[in-house]
Formats: sequence, C-alpha cells, structure tokens
Amino acid sequence: MESPCADGETVCDLTWDVTGNRRLSEWSDVLIGTPLAIIGLILLGLVIRWLLHRVVGRVARRAERGVLPERVESAVAARRKQRAATMSGVLKSIITFVIVAIVGTMVLSEVGVDIAPIIASAGIIGIALGFGAQSLVKDFLAGIFIFIEDQYGVGDVVDVGDANGTVELVTLRMTRLRDINGTVWYVPNGEIVRVGNKSQNWSRAVVDIGVGYGEDLVRVQRVLREVAHDLWEDDEFSHVIIEEPEVTGVEMLTPDSVTVRVMVKTAPLEQWAVARALRQRIKARFDHEGIEIPFAQRVVWHREDRRHLDEPSPDPAAAEREG
Repeated sequence: MESPCADGETVCDLTWDVTGNRRLSEWSDVLIGTPLAIIGLILLGLVIRWLLHRVVGRVARRAERGVLPERVESAVAARRKQRAATMSGVLKSIITFVIVAIVGTMVLSEVGVDIAPIIASAGIIGIALGFGAQSLVKDFLAGIFIFIEDQYGVGDVVDVGDANGTVELVTLRMTRLRDINGTVWYVPNGEIVRVGNKSQNWSRAVVDIGVGYGEDLVRVQRVLREVAHDLWEDDEFSHVIIEEPEVTGVEMLTPDSVTVRVMVKTAPLEQWAVARALRQRIKARFDHEGIEIPFAQRVVWHREDRRHLDEPSPDPAAAEREG
C-alpha cells in the first residue's frame, strides 16, 4: 500500500510504518509533529536566552569590580553597581525581545502561517523607520552603545559639548544633565559627538602654585610635598585620596611668577574638594614659611587739571608791590 506521507514528514512515516493506519498517519504530523516542533523551538529559545543572560550577567559582575584601592572603594561601589545593573537590564531586555521575535516567527511557520508577508511587512516598517525616524533610530542606537560601553551613568559629571554637568537620567533616547547653575539640559544621545567623563573610576586634582622668582625652588617643592603628604595622611581625606600626592616641579615661567604643580589622584567627584583644601593649606604654610606668592601690582597715574596747567604763574615782584 502506498504511503500517504509526503517527503520529509518523519512522524507520518514512522506512524505509517508502525500502525499502517492511513488516517492516523495523515493526522500524526499535525497532532504530534507540529506540537513537538513548537515545544522544541520554545525550549531552544529558552536555552539560548538563558545562556546569553548568563554571559550578560558575568559581564555585569565584572563591571562591578572596582579598580580603586580598598580605602576609597566603598565611596563609589554603590554607583558602579547601579550602573552595571542598568546595563545588564537593558541588554537582557534586548536579547529577550530578539529571541521572542525569532522564535515567534518560526512557530507561526510551523503551524502553517505564511510568514513571508510578515517578513516583508517588517522590512517595509524598517525602511519607513529608516527614512521617517532617522534621528530617533540614531538616538536609540547611540543610547545602546552608551550602556554597552559604559561611557557614563547617573551621578557622573560629563562634558558633552554645549552642555556639561551632572547626569541625572540616562535613557536609550536622551541624557538629562544639570549644570552648576541648576539648568537642566536634555541632550539626544544621537547628537552627542564626544563625551568627557570627569568622574569615571578616578579623578585628579591639579593645583598650580605661583611663587616669586627670588624663592628657592628646592625649598618650595619640599614644603609642597610636606603639605600634600599631611593632606594624604589626614583622616578627613584618607578615604578619597587614592595615591601619595605628587609634586611634578616647575610647570611654567610667567612674567610675574614661577608656577609649580601639585597633582593628587582622588576618588570620582572628589577632586574639587581636595584641590580647595590643598590650596588653603598651601597658603597658610607659605605665610608661615615666608614664601612669597606674587600678586599683580598696579601703578595709577593721576592727571592734573588742564585748566590749572594753562593758568600763568603769578609774578613774585608784582605780588611784593601789592603787599
């Protein structure tokens, strides 16, 4: 008897070989093969999703690890973990969406739905979005890479060109900043050409001190090292200063002074407070040591009254006769 099964219908062929029942063989592929194929696709999608989520989770845990010493690690650990969790959540959502779309399309194909119009429609929608919403797609793609590359996160101080300040919100479409004057800036991610992050991993306080040309520069640098070392050992700043401060030496010769530079590696966002404290201590120590900090001096020339200069001087002889 001729088999009722078409080419490639494995379940139908197996049922026909075992039972020899034509009707059961014809329905076996629908009743058994299709559900098994759907279950297999769903299980495969779940396995792939689980594997990719494991990879993303491992990358996020690696991003949580700090590069700072233990003395300052606790100051930035919370924000770094929050940033890593945000990045992990976005990536996992994207992975889940892509897998659901692919598996869903394959399931529709298994149940006999013609997916060619669906794929064509998706292509048309993609083209329409490409032409009609280029800036929006550009913003979303830029936002994805901002999260993936961890360029900045909430709490960072960044410079994105025309706007700079503290990041208050980061989405896939835009970044919200607040500058030092309290102005809130909404910057589309696609418009960000370059980013200067002033608070990623660590920062540096750079303090330039001008001294007079008559001062002993070796003595000046020794005093600066002592002041910076005292700040390094101060309990108030020990948790924000990462390394021993460095006095790099003479940085610049100006008409008024010799500039000596001090650099201090600090925890993120702490460079300004450390620089202010260092300047205050240097000023007090220089006053105590008698080291001159030059300041601009101005000479004011007062012009005399022109009318007074134009008047003839009195004749002494005439004055005596009148007297």
